[in-house]
Amino acid sequence: MNNLSLDTVLFDLDGTLLDTAPDLAFALNTVLVEQKRAPLPFEQIRPWVSHGGNIMIKNGFQLNDDDPTLESLRQRFLTIYADHIADQTRLFDGMAAVLETLENKGIQWGVVTNKSAWLTDPLLHKLGLASRSVCNISGDTLPQRKPDPAPLLHACQLANSTPEQSIYIGDASRDVEAGQRAGMRTLVALYGYIGAQETPTEWGATGMLQKPFDLLSWIDQSIN
Repeated sequence: MNNLSLDTVLFDLDGTLLDTAPDLAFALNTVLVEQKRAPLPFEQIRPWVSHGGNIMIKNGFQLNDDDPTLESLRQRFLTIYADHIADQTRLFDGMAAVLETLENKGIQWGVVTNKSAWLTDPLLHKLGLASRSVCNISGDTLPQRKPDPAPLLHACQLANSTPEQSIYIGDASRDVEAGQRAGMRTLVALYGYIGAQETPTEWGATGMLQKPFDLLSWIDQSIN
């Protein structure tokens, strides 16, 4: 898709814009220890993060969907996480320069995540990002969530942009699916929380980013 304009870059949050895994792993391991379980290695937890708290609890405690303890453990996990939401979370290495470069080029950027607003909003505020982004779409902003395209289309409306003038970057197959269904170009954040068993090259994305800074070279090569 060369020779197309670009005025909006939309990011998934966990594993794409922000490295949230340390704080989420802390929350999960805290719950495990409270329940007299052994904490898990960070590298084991990291690929679970993009799939949300429910999956983290299910995997961490090896529970089924119908386990009666699942919801109470998830709520405890979220409470701990909310209290430590920005202790270690940072922009991925190089992302600060990427955002600054986008802003200097007159390209606006925003966030579209399945993370609930009561977690997304405080996190972005604490990191000084909320006022810089053109939109912050959370998992409960609309009735629909990714892979439904509605959140991305809503982001375009708030950004006064169109899907054709936007790209969406994420680290999960549902991110690519949502972007494709919205009519956007999509990029995979290979530096994100992608498990060894996942095959991002088969997701059908427009391109791949080995590191955040690759976005700038992709824009230079692909967009006029």
